[in-house]
Amino acid sequence: MQNLLRILLRYSNFLVFILLEVAAFMLLTWNNAYPRSAVLSTANAFVAWQNEQVSEVRGYFSLHSQNEQLAAENVALRNQLSSMESDENGGRYAYMSAKAVQMTTSRLHNYITINLGSNDGIVRGQGVRNEEGVVGIIQTVGPNYSVVLPVINTNSHTSCRFTKNDYVGTLTWDGKDNRFAQLTDVAAHMVVNPGDTIVTSGLSPVFPEGIAVGIVENSVLKEGDSYYTIRVRLSTNFKRLKYVEVVQNKDQQELEELSDGMD
Repeated sequence: MQNLLRILLRYSNFLVFILLEVAAFMLLTWNNAYPRSAVLSTANAFVAWQNEQVSEVRGYFSLHSQNEQLAAENVALRNQLSSMESDENGGRYAYMSAKAVQMTTSRLHNYITINLGSNDGIVRGQGVRNEEGVVGIIQTVGPNYSVVLPVINTNSHTSCRFTKNDYVGTLTWDGKDNRFAQLTDVAAHMVVNPGDTIVTSGLSPVFPEGIAVGIVENSVLKEGDSYYTIRVRLSTNFKRLKYVEVVQNKDQQELEELSDGMD
């Protein structure tokens, strides 16, 4: 207590000065219309800014919840569409919504970890997509999480086709740019143009036919070469990847066992 009194006495002149300044400011503000309105405007502006910040924070968390809801709705609609299909793939595929919890995009062997595992029915070899297009294939499965081998991994190979003529090629990645991949095994007699659309071929049990893969950026056919060098701009933006869908082919195990028996 004595220390507090000693400090007050020591700075008494300064404290008195501050009190007089505050009193003068209050008298000036409330006895004059213009200063009073200026202070009120400043206060109102601050309150408005504060409310805006609070609103933005609330909106962020609300948007997060809405995104999860939209992802779940997309899966429900895709499952409903799959069950209604009348072609040879009708009812074969089902989809599960998942969220990417870890990922890399700048390595040669990129990976994505999703929040579904064997407890959720996930098995190795299942395809993964999002609303933009192909993402990758389930590589490793744990009880609650799984690791996806994305198409931006140098070990990735995805069977694709041109929508304009159904010609088939293989999508690979050279490890340089996560926005682009390479389409190989396209013979020289094919006519390839920038803007050609590439989708999944349906020739493997991993993905149904017609999932977006990308658009031809450019192609090179050197004299004497038998195959094109084709650069594809990927449909999936891996830099902003968050929600994905695991593709479950009900006949995948049987098809893979038959395929293994031919080796």
